[in-house]
Amino acid sequence: MLETKISGGLIYDGNGGTPYLADIGIKDGVITEIGANLGPAAREIDAGGAIVTPGFIDIHTHYDGQISWDEELKPSVNHGVSTIVMGNCGVGFAPCHKTDHERLIRLMEGVEDIPGTALAEGLTWEWESFPEYLDALDARPHTLDYLAMVPHDPLRVYVMGERAVCEERATEEDILKMRALTREALEAGAIGFSTGRSDAHRSSDGQWTPASEAHVSELVGIAKAFEGLDYGVLHAVNDFDQERPGDQFDAEFDL
Repeated sequence: MLETKISGGLIYDGNGGTPYLADIGIKDGVITEIGANLGPAAREIDAGGAIVTPGFIDIHTHYDGQISWDEELKPSVNHGVSTIVMGNCGVGFAPCHKTDHERLIRLMEGVEDIPGTALAEGLTWEWESFPEYLDALDARPHTLDYLAMVPHDPLRVYVMGERAVCEERATEEDILKMRALTREALEAGAIGFSTGRSDAHRSSDGQWTPASEAHVSELVGIAKAFEGLDYGVLHAVNDFDQERPGDQFDAEFDL
């Protein structure tokens, strides 16, 4: 007997073909049959008049804070999303020293317009390192699957402190530390590294984001954390909307 049967829905299977009416049979959590007149099931869902699709993958979200207190992650779950990617644009909440909690909240509030009051009230801060952040999330139930990238801004602040927000160039020692922490995060389950270089991105107190002017040597140095791995992505939001004097549009393509 089937575990679950979804009956009478209009199926868009994701292959680009014409949608079709059919039943879907599920057993042991896996789709085992698609067709007409499937056998009985312990649970039946009438999808007549509805569209049935594979879950959507949202590759650009900023649930980095909300995921620590909200297991459903609305409204994405209501829109058919089944997997999210977070840590985009170089902003997030790990790694983080206790003294930088408010700084990272202001950063997320300014860049993504997420109310700082909600973040301050909801964030559990059960972590310091990125692996500890992943462990804290894994300890909670979640309706959606999630993937996380290492965000450049908190990484830079964690290593460089106040120097990170003064557009100071990272030293070789700084870069080596950021590379090691990125490698640690990748080995713990992070899917990649993200950085943001848009002049439109500022913290809620008007400061530029810490990594927005990071030198190419810093980015290349961090990218070396991927050496020897057969996975991982590098994500960059480039500076296509320059406001500061001396910004070079074409140089961003070279970067």
